[in-house]
Amino acid sequence: MNPDAVVLDIDGVLVDVADSYRRAIVETLDTVHGESMSQEGVQSFKEAGGFNDDWELTSAAALYLLARREGLTLSVEAFTDAIAATGGGLAGAETAVRNALAPDERERAFAAWDRERLRDVFQQLYLGGDLYDDLEDGEPDPAIAGAGFIHDERVLADRATLDFLTENFRVGVVTGRPAAEADIALSRVGLDVPNEHRFTMDSPVPGKPDPAALVALADRLDASSIVFVGDTLDDVRTARNASEADPGREYSGIGVLTGGLDGETGREKFARAGADEVFGSVNELTELLEPT
Repeated sequence: MNPDAVVLDIDGVLVDVADSYRRAIVETLDTVHGESMSQEGVQSFKEAGGFNDDWELTSAAALYLLARREGLTLSVEAFTDAIAATGGGLAGAETAVRNALAPDERERAFAAWDRERLRDVFQQLYLGGDLYDDLEDGEPDPAIAGAGFIHDERVLADRATLDFLTENFRVGVVTGRPAAEADIALSRVGLDVPNEHRFTMDSPVPGKPDPAALVALADRLDASSIVFVGDTLDDVRTARNASEADPGREYSGIGVLTGGLDGETGREKFARAGADEVFGSVNELTELLEPT
């Protein structure tokens, strides 16, 4: 491939979030509801689609736990299949619960569902006390906010890979992170991307797999051929959706196996989602991309 531009996701591509965002999901559920979910369960929610926002994924997982207390008998896999069948995301989770429970049961489940509390606990766990105080403008709970899982994110992209990309292509970022947290990750990685070439949770466009951010970034980068690299099925779907929404450009979706998907099963799932290529890590891009 010889694209004009390379667009990167952050989580699972540039930094490993297994011990940060993914851990925050699991421990938020335990802190708020006294029970949790396996990392495999969290991955099932990711694969259902529409969970570019980990706060919403945490809320959906919490709703599942509350619904089980009211009689829901579906396994995590069956529940996330139901989410996918009803459009994905948090709205899909709400629909799945409404379809599965009797009126009085779902009323109790929704009454016990506190999304603001879940988000607040998540941020305290993820950011830690000092960053929570800085970014959330709130008083951290010392029983929750420790050092912060954000400091446990391991860089996945080699310096040589980043130099190859920035020297030969126009580089942009599309991520589900809030802008401030994207700043922290990109600084840790050592990747300098201008704000106008980034789309984050705070940008006024829908999240992935909606193609709006990727198409807008192609405009800003003045690119006719774009490679988008991500670690989830929704990242690949974003590239496919961009191809349909913007047929005058060429969009390629590249999956990497450094997020929740791995092994041959991960490759097969990426292929079914329409990935043009699947690599072990972002560092293999140097073998695929040819400078124009």
